[in-house]
Amino acid sequence: MRCVIVTGMSGAGKSTALKMLEDMGYFCVDNLPVPLIPKMADLLVVPGTEINKAALGVDIRSGQSFRELEKVLEELDQTGMKYEILYLESSEDVLIKRYKETRRFHPLSGKNGRVDQGIKEERKRLSFLKERADYLIDTSHMLTRELRAELTKIFVQNKEYKNLYISVLSFGFKYGIPADCDLVFDVRFLPNPYYIEELRPMSGNDREVREYVMNNEKAREFLVKLTEMIKFLIPNYIQEGKTQLVIGIGCTGGKHRSVTLANELYEALKENENYGIRIEHRDIGKDAITKAR
Repeated sequence: MRCVIVTGMSGAGKSTALKMLEDMGYFCVDNLPVPLIPKMADLLVVPGTEINKAALGVDIRSGQSFRELEKVLEELDQTGMKYEILYLESSEDVLIKRYKETRRFHPLSGKNGRVDQGIKEERKRLSFLKERADYLIDTSHMLTRELRAELTKIFVQNKEYKNLYISVLSFGFKYGIPADCDLVFDVRFLPNPYYIEELRPMSGNDREVREYVMNNEKAREFLVKLTEMIKFLIPNYIQEGKTQLVIGIGCTGGKHRSVTLANELYEALKENENYGIRIEHRDIGKDAITKAR
């Protein structure tokens, strides 16, 4: 029997994760009252049961009974019941944005309706769960398909998971440095394809632009040194407990050089199974939009 407790911040994707686990063959129960968890656990380990994989969604919606969860988990430990904790995290800015988009109230926002205050209080109450989590996934920059891929690695393919998710992000300095970047690299020292008439309408996703950028010796040397540094940093970040790493690569408009180098770095890092990785080109289409106006 494999039992997973799915928990974490409201708005971080717990309900979505439970639906995905259900698709993977898990028997799922969402918002199970905390006092019923031991009884549910007893039912799951009854000999002859057809259920061999279960996921229980537990979060702050349990109200006052949520305070009993730490004690309940200790009781399960004493009985020898094996379980895993999947904790879904997200940054405060992203959570606030999600709540505004859905026009929902945070469970702990109180009478004043302040989402940010509710988020801070929830983090405080969930801190003990985050510390005990077997898998910690930060969904701040994740697409739904990327979350599914990470859950498949853990709960279907049974691959070792290091709790680090890397986002390689290209951007244009003229549109501002992304506020959530952990590392920022400036590639404006490279020749700019923008000044080549036939390359101007293209982007770093096009072969012609990629070849123009990477045929430069400085670009190749930069990529080698950047890749070596990132590969050095990753295991140290994992050891430190970092769960989200955003690597920003910027050029002037975020369309040619930064896109090319971001793609190259992603290709150099993507085969490692010790972390999840995605790529995003934030400003790749903004130049055309600006000119259209």
